[in-house]
Amino acid sequence: MTRLKEVDLDENPFDFYALPGCMTDPGSHSDLFLDLPTDLAKLCQVVQGNLLHIFWAQRYGRTLTEAEQQTVNVRPVAEKLALMRAVDSHPLGAPRPLEKRQVGNCRDFTLLLTSILRYQGVPARARCGFGAYFESNRYEDHWVCEYWNSSRTRWVMVDSQLDEL
Repeated sequence: MTRLKEVDLDENPFDFYALPGCMTDPGSHSDLFLDLPTDLAKLCQVVQGNLLHIFWAQRYGRTLTEAEQQTVNVRPVAEKLALMRAVDSHPLGAPRPLEKRQVGNCRDFTLLLTSILRYQGVPARARCGFGAYFESNRYEDHWVCEYWNSSRTRWVMVDSQLDEL
């Protein structure tokens, strides 16, 4: 599924965003994406049920060990999926208990959603910028996913990190 060949961007520029890149390629762990929902809200719940934000862990009642904190440095989705699978072999569709979720940050939430959407053939891309919706009068560096909504003929932003808490 990786971009092994050049994509003709003049013919269809969205083909580029529908294939995994070096950071979003699930590699040998693509079977974890089988049977996942295609509904975007449900996909965000899948992502949230498998990741725990390093800076939000205490809000969820978790104190992270040094080793858990270091997994935030694992960037490619394939390596994150390998770590997830090593800790808990359940499918991604089954939410993991907090103590078995992979520690990451906004980039990891974004890359996982982008990877799943691309696996499903949906053009998606990771975007980085500054979010103003965390604290008033403060801009925080933040990653989000955008996917191509063909019925609306535009890119739509999704923040898969934000849950009910």
